[in-house]
Amino acid sequence: MAQDKVTLKIPRPIYDKLKTVIKGSGFSSVNEFVVYVLRDLISSGLEETEDLSKKEIDAIRQRLKNLGYL
Repeated sequence: MAQDKVTLKIPRPIYDKLKTVIKGSGFSSVNEFVVYVLRDLISSGLEETEDLSKKEIDAIRQRLKNLGYL
């Protein structure tokens, strides 16, 4: 059975930057990289925002900044 999927829209400049970032990284597409990053964020306890330390919040902000969201 095929896995259900949805489409997320991101600004073209962010997509283009990510496309450059993943060159030579082993990721076959921007989509694959974004799914990896989101899974990593979720597995690191993002859903439990009440329990995040200042250091963890700063790390998440830095990741989002590196991805062009902040």
